[in-house]
Amino acid sequence: MSFPRVFVTRRWPVDAADVVGPGVMIDVFAHERGPTREELIDRGRACGAIVTSVADRIDRELLEQLPALRVIAQAAVGYDNVDVYACRARGVIVTHTPGVLTESTADLALTLLLACARRVREGESMVREGRFGGWSPTMLLGHELDGKTLGLIGYGRIARAVARRADAFGMRVIASTRNDVPFENEPYAVHVTQRELLAESDVISLHVPGSRATRHLIGEPEFARMKRGAMLINTARGTVVDEAAMVRALERGQLGGAGLDVYEEEPRVHPGLVARDDVVLLPHLGSATREARARMASSALRDAMRVLRGEEPVHLVPELQRPELR
Repeated sequence: MSFPRVFVTRRWPVDAADVVGPGVMIDVFAHERGPTREELIDRGRACGAIVTSVADRIDRELLEQLPALRVIAQAAVGYDNVDVYACRARGVIVTHTPGVLTESTADLALTLLLACARRVREGESMVREGRFGGWSPTMLLGHELDGKTLGLIGYGRIARAVARRADAFGMRVIASTRNDVPFENEPYAVHVTQRELLAESDVISLHVPGSRATRHLIGEPEFARMKRGAMLINTARGTVVDEAAMVRALERGQLGGAGLDVYEEEPRVHPGLVARDDVVLLPHLGSATREARARMASSALRDAMRVLRGEEPVHLVPELQRPELR
């Protein structure tokens, strides 16, 4: 008897076999690193489903080496690492996991915001390095959030969750988005143009997907339009920001600080950011809670099994949701 085969490219805090149930051959890549391209092809060649992460590049050439593949189940909201149109051309379904990491990523965006505003990185280093000589009324003065303006570029699930948290801190929240959002019914944010947002915000937080349309959405012209001393938070995708332009904005004081969880050439970080005291750098931790990561893996695995059983997946990527596109 032939059993469905599923390759999972990362270890997750769930038992994949428990999620999919009996009668399925599960192969989990049991390393902290992800598989190389050759390993992905070798382990995935006979599989009907592959559960991927944002670091797994799925393109036309790789798909040609995976003849049995029926579904790519991306354990993430974003899927810019997957060539969806190449998958469509080969009849491969692509799913993702929206909604399951909203609260964890919003928590991290606020963590970065607070860390920047209150100069947490500098203070923590001062204590650890033995440079703390006692309390001083002028030491490491930061900024309160109450009364400040938070600008959200993009207004999907995560941005809404950030707006709700920021409202609790007494912040005024404004948002710009290309999507049709009924802001008249939105309790936490007011809609503005992106130009208005750049000029008015004390803190700007990015919440757009990675794509050709959003590459370098924030670059030299945008930094020049920002309020001098504003801070930038990015928990979305590194390619949204021109990192070289960001370094220049920091150097001239136009940008007052940055909190980054993602990078333009991840995992490489621009060398101009690493040594700066006014930048908080995290290793892509947006969804890094036990709860969120378990939900991500479970959601991806369940959708993979739905496709292998000939059923409709719950979270088909938007590009494939119209029947004529499948």
